[in-house]
Amino acid sequence: MPLVSAGIDHRTAPVALREAADFRRDGLDAAHAALACCPLVREAVLVSTCNRVEIYAAVDGDAVADACARFLGDYHRLAWETLAPHVVVRRGGEAARHLFRVAAGLESLVVGEPQILGQIKDAFAAAERARRTGPLTSRLFATAFTAGKRVRSETRLGEGAVSVSYAAIALARKIFGTLQGRHVLVLGAGEMAELTCVHLRAQQIASLTIASRTLATADRLAGTLEGRAIPWSGLGDALRAADIVVSATGAAEPVLTRRMVDEAMRGRRGRPLFVIDIAVPRDVEAAAGAVEQVFLYNIDDLRTIVQENLEHREAELARADAIVAEEVSRFSAWLRSRRMVPTVVALRERFERIRQAEMARLAPRLASLPPDARARVDEITHLVVEKLLLTPTEQLKALDDEETAESCADALSRLFALGEDRPSSASRPVRAARGR
Repeated sequence: MPLVSAGIDHRTAPVALREAADFRRDGLDAAHAALACCPLVREAVLVSTCNRVEIYAAVDGDAVADACARFLGDYHRLAWETLAPHVVVRRGGEAARHLFRVAAGLESLVVGEPQILGQIKDAFAAAERARRTGPLTSRLFATAFTAGKRVRSETRLGEGAVSVSYAAIALARKIFGTLQGRHVLVLGAGEMAELTCVHLRAQQIASLTIASRTLATADRLAGTLEGRAIPWSGLGDALRAADIVVSATGAAEPVLTRRMVDEAMRGRRGRPLFVIDIAVPRDVEAAAGAVEQVFLYNIDDLRTIVQENLEHREAELARADAIVAEEVSRFSAWLRSRRMVPTVVALRERFERIRQAEMARLAPRLASLPPDARARVDEITHLVVEKLLLTPTEQLKALDDEETAESCADALSRLFALGEDRPSSASRPVRAARGR
């Protein structure tokens, strides 16, 4: 039962196409039910995040890999001509390697980000609920979880901020120790400001206040982040109350001057103020950083931190790749031994039938022996067969090269006529995969 994967991600497809192919829109249960209608897909796990849409499947025959790829288009009513240039199909060990790298954060937009492992676990849990998993996908994803956990625990790949917004939070934590209970003021309501606020919310801040030239824009952002919006005229009072200020307005001139900061600090009784200016051009006058107890950082400061952390992560990539390679090797060995199981079973059954036939032929000669002696003869002949088959079985399971393994399996089948006493795979009926 071959392993295949098919999908698109942030490296191969634009965001508009990834959004159009997102299985989460209608729910993973509906997608699993639809894929279950393909009788040659025995097991399947759908992974769908903002950066990737992928199918990992155990299938009857290599040709079914293309059917999995086309399912992405058929299910979402996307023209195959539009989707095909962006879809990547992987088979066997390459499919496993890709999943393990995904789970380890090595294929993420931000390398080393930790959220992806949880998303992979959620995807597998959804497939389990839909009863679409089986021995192959269960082993595959269990090994992927191991790879992801090992990379996180045995390397420092996930350490350090690698986005401007998260670098700002890391700096704030250095100043305050903890951000829990702190009051945050955001100037502007754009994408960078929103992303920084999302990170801040995760730090259990006490309050979030958003000020924008357009109050309606501030209201919308405040509503999504459980904050409050204020008019621009209320900026002075908000500055006096804030512990952290994030500024990202996109204005052509500074919106926060030294005079404004100086006035705000007079009523703060020495409380420090952390100001993060992530706007280009800058929102905050550089002189504001000279005010006592004001800690001002602009986007260049943050980018320096991000670059240093990225360089640090690069040094950890080799170790992470080595861990993934180890887990791929273990999984591939298991996969190869699994493929040889039918041949090994057939060989043992063939030898056992021969042994039993000879025991039946010799039964008249053994009839004069006591029952315990006949039982001993039966046991000895069984042990002889087991000994004869031990080395061939171990050698078959240990074969590294797939082509060699197939050649050996074919040779054994011919030499011992293993297919004569059982129906061939071509003649066996194909069972439809259960969708539930």
